[in-house]
Amino acid sequence: MVNAYVIAFGGFLLLGGRAADLLGRRRVFMAGLVVVAVVPLAAGFAATQGQLIAARAAQGLGAAIISPSALSIVTTLFRDGAERNKALGAWGAVAGSAGAVGVLLGGVLTDTLGWEWVLWVNVPVSLVALSLTPGLIPESRSEAVRRHLDAAGAVTITAGLSVLAYALLDASSAGWGSTKIVGLLALAAALIGAFVAIELRSEAPLVPFRIFRLRTLTGANVVGILLGASLFSMFFFISLYMQQVLGYSPIHAGLSYLPLAVTIIVAAGVGGQFVTRFGFKPILATGMLFVALGLVWFSRVSASGSFIDEILGPSLLAAMGLGFGFVTSTIAAVSGVKDREQGLASGLINTSQQIGGALGLAVLSTIAISRTHHALASGGSTVHAALTEGFRSAFLGGAVIAALGFAATLILIRSRDSRAHVRMANAEAAAAQT
Repeated sequence: MVNAYVIAFGGFLLLGGRAADLLGRRRVFMAGLVVVAVVPLAAGFAATQGQLIAARAAQGLGAAIISPSALSIVTTLFRDGAERNKALGAWGAVAGSAGAVGVLLGGVLTDTLGWEWVLWVNVPVSLVALSLTPGLIPESRSEAVRRHLDAAGAVTITAGLSVLAYALLDASSAGWGSTKIVGLLALAAALIGAFVAIELRSEAPLVPFRIFRLRTLTGANVVGILLGASLFSMFFFISLYMQQVLGYSPIHAGLSYLPLAVTIIVAAGVGGQFVTRFGFKPILATGMLFVALGLVWFSRVSASGSFIDEILGPSLLAAMGLGFGFVTSTIAAVSGVKDREQGLASGLINTSQQIGGALGLAVLSTIAISRTHHALASGGSTVHAALTEGFRSAFLGGAVIAALGFAATLILIRSRDSRAHVRMANAEAAAAQT
């Protein structure tokens, strides 16, 4: 049920972002809201497993329509510089803390009203957003003379990313060397290769490859993959550690995320302001360093630990890194991109983070399971101790990925672009004062 959502979400993000540019960002955003408002009703009333999985996949499609269109609305409403940095700081505060808040609300709803309400709660929220959108958000779209969606490119990249996400999510259970996973990865590579060939020949490509000439955009997407790979799985393993080792209930585990969620909100807002003053490169590097250190700290958890001793400190440090990293990677990914391609740039950074999250979860889950099985097979560990050893290995692996993100930031993000961003923000502030 979880994977159906993630596969559809990761697979359709690029198409959703480009559709927003070509068809109208507000229109596409509202279409996504309609999907997210209607589909959870079907999911909550599902009578079979197949119906529930199909509904969750449709919900992932709706999210893939909403996410890049919403981000491109923000980036086109606010000018590149201090104004946009503040807006993306607010965006990052909401988006970055969503995972932590979702764990809390999910636990409360499941324990009190039932699991169906985890789905049904989306209905009133989406309807309220849908009713407010026309009065608050102006329409915008690409002013290109020719608006063509590139159906062949859309089909191949959506299928390729969906198959890739499925392969990564199933790899830990099926085995990386299994015929199934090898075949799926080969199919994903073939589909993505076909997409590249189609785009190179298309007069109006879904993804104009010239956009990757922007070195900072390319670097930001590489860092986005590593940020997603290191941090998305962190939430997963913390939840398992609290419930399977420390014995927390779903509500207790959710409440334990509150300090982390608050820290993300604060760090994202502050990070947006720091980018205006210091540029996105040093803030992104600092964020990735905080994530790496937080995960190293997490790798010291014990089977007899407590929230104060084992979770609070490293979660706050990693949350600071997530707040800084999420906002600054997004700012870097859309900085210098023309308005007509903001949806594409938004889709790219969202896709990078989601595919990175799937890749990180697949790799780190494999490491955790392997380590746990080895500990149990040796006969010298209890189940709780063996699980803890697996989680420690996964956290350490995540720290290595975050360290690679820190290195990628220093190497791939152009310092010249970062400094130019600061000059532009300062000039904008000076003009506003006069």
